[in-house]
Amino acid sequence: MIEPWLFAVLTAVAFLTGFIDAIAGGGGLIMMPALLMSGVPPIMALGTNKLQSMCGTFVAMVNYGRKGLIDWRPNLPTVGLIFLGAALGALVVQQVDARWLGLIIPLLLLGNAAYVLLSPRMTDEDAHHRITTRGYAPVGGGIGLYDGFFGPGTGSFFTSSLVALRGYGLTKATALTKLFNWTSNIAAVLLFALGGKVLWLLGACMAIGAMAGGWLGSHTAMRFGARLIRPLLIVASLGLTARLLWGWFA
Repeated sequence: MIEPWLFAVLTAVAFLTGFIDAIAGGGGLIMMPALLMSGVPPIMALGTNKLQSMCGTFVAMVNYGRKGLIDWRPNLPTVGLIFLGAALGALVVQQVDARWLGLIIPLLLLGNAAYVLLSPRMTDEDAHHRITTRGYAPVGGGIGLYDGFFGPGTGSFFTSSLVALRGYGLTKATALTKLFNWTSNIAAVLLFALGGKVLWLLGACMAIGAMAGGWLGSHTAMRFGARLIRPLLIVASLGLTARLLWGWFA
């Protein structure tokens, strides 16, 4: 049983993670350890975290959308594949040992951090796209599969791939990432809920904090643009790398 005072603490943590997720992703790096240290069983922590993340991401997505930073209709095929991929990933992870991903994913995150740090494309200026919106759909579906299966770094992978392959400026890529992340979160929450793996009261309290953080974070990102998003992406990627490596070797 969770102590009543922990509801307030975890809601405050959800505000912080919602703020971070709205800008660069990686809020789970903070939220999951907080839930586990509060005595929430791991599988329940995963489901409850997805619920609050879904709500915070929704608010950020709406804010970005109101500013015209999200192309809704052209990306519907990608949204569909991401939903299917995330649902499939959530099913598969229940059948296999995902431990080795804890060693493989840090290498991808290090590469992601290096790309964000060194690439001249990481600005708010749109560039020539290398593939079409339809061509990106399978890429998005693959990242959605990863999110349902494992998860850490999903937002960073979406953002970096949108910059590299679709030629989006960093702020616009971050905005579209919220749509994609929200889609994969919905799929995961549905499957966790069907399995009874969500603490609804705690998740609802945390969702309030996450939505407030998502609102503030999205407005902050739109105000400061790439000069804020870029360093936070690097920090999030490196932080996730360190956390996953520590967990694997520990």
